[in-house]
Amino acid sequence: MILRKKLLVLSTTAMLGLGSIVAVPAVQAESINDLQNQQQAIQGQRSGVQSEINTALAKIKALQIEQATLTEQILRIEQAIKDNNAKIDETKVQIAETNAEIKKLKEDIVALQKRIEQRNEVLKERAVSYQESGGNVSYVEVLLGATSFGNFIDRVGAVATMVEADQDILTQHEADKKELEEKQTAVETKLADLTSMKLELEGMLAQIEEQKSQSVQLSASLKGKEQETATLVADLKKRDANLAAQVVKIQGEITAELNRQAEIVAAKKRAEAEAAIAAEKAAREAAKNTAKESTKKKSSSESFATKSLSSNSSTSNSSTINSSTSNSSTINSSNSNSSTSNSSTINSSTSNDNNNDENKVSIPSSRNLSVAMTAGNKYIGNSVYVFGGGRSQSDINNGRFDCSAFVYWAYAQAGINLGSVGNTDTLLNYGTRVPASDMQPGDMVFFDTYKKNGHVGIYVGGGKFIGSQSSTGVAIANMSSGYWAQHFNGRVHRF
Repeated sequence: MILRKKLLVLSTTAMLGLGSIVAVPAVQAESINDLQNQQQAIQGQRSGVQSEINTALAKIKALQIEQATLTEQILRIEQAIKDNNAKIDETKVQIAETNAEIKKLKEDIVALQKRIEQRNEVLKERAVSYQESGGNVSYVEVLLGATSFGNFIDRVGAVATMVEADQDILTQHEADKKELEEKQTAVETKLADLTSMKLELEGMLAQIEEQKSQSVQLSASLKGKEQETATLVADLKKRDANLAAQVVKIQGEITAELNRQAEIVAAKKRAEAEAAIAAEKAAREAAKNTAKESTKKKSSSESFATKSLSSNSSTSNSSTINSSTSNSSTINSSNSNSSTSNSSTINSSTSNDNNNDENKVSIPSSRNLSVAMTAGNKYIGNSVYVFGGGRSQSDINNGRFDCSAFVYWAYAQAGINLGSVGNTDTLLNYGTRVPASDMQPGDMVFFDTYKKNGHVGIYVGGGKFIGSQSSTGVAIANMSSGYWAQHFNGRVHRF
């Protein structure tokens, strides 16, 4: 009876120990699932942050490309400024030379006026002498008054000399008057050209300063945007690093939890082995005690020993079955979690593919314009305004135009040859003037800037025109509002 109680206590202790060991993994499995959910959530945040980083890096690259393009444009503008300054210096020299010519012309005019006044005095004296003689003395009378043939010959020569002198005086007088008028006209023309040249110089200087100011402002703006985006990228990378550290920490906790579970399973196996050894030891002790008591109650002892062994075997089998059931539950739980995770991954991948399809947007093709209006498109953002530019093949190849040269070139691409390149005043002589209300794409339009009709371009429709502007080079500008609307003078020519 005592031995039976010992075996019962031993079996119960073993079952309680195994039960506590088996119950732990279920609680720990819930903890692992929570950690895995946290890890997946953080990974989702990291994906979002990394997407933002990629977007910001793409923006930086675009800004750097734009900055490189602007740098090239600034170099072209600086070269244009040098060329324009050289043109200004050349024009100043021409102005100085013209002023010297004007000064000499004024001196010549003074001399001519003096000679004319002297001839006027001679003619006046002749007229007075003629009046004093009564106006009746003629060259015939002078000849008939000769006292001899030799005197007659002398008088004929004197009369001829007088007549020729009078004719020379009159001829020279008329020639000097004509020369005086021509030189006066030349002086007036020179003065008018100098005035126009001065206006052009003043307008050109203002345009150069505008070019320089706008380029510097745009460069500073791009650098500011690039710096802001770089700061954003640095912040995003810092966030990503923090999230990555959290992922590593959670992964460490998951690994530690898995190690603890593995230790629990190993402990359970050790407990099962120890229980089996204890049961076997108890059986041997029972058999030994039974042999000792066999002399007293052999039949009873054998029956009792048989029942004890049967009870111990039943208890051990029950423990083994419970252990097997627990392992099956763990395996099923693992398979279920794995299936759910795979399903979630597949659904997530499908969702991403659908989102990518929705973000694809088709871009409509642009509308084509006529040759004269589109020929200059290749120079937009790739040219510079140069006063007097566009009159050589080198200037054309490098996109160096002033407004009139660009218009000449653009129409030439459409087969409209306007001859040698002139200026805005020369272009006034080409085409048929039409009302501004009847303006159509392809028409030539004029603007009053530093002088009347100081700027010209080609209308492209929609209230816009293409031309070589001082601040942008070749560009399409709005003439329905703003600066160009204020300076459009309503002059439109059509070919």
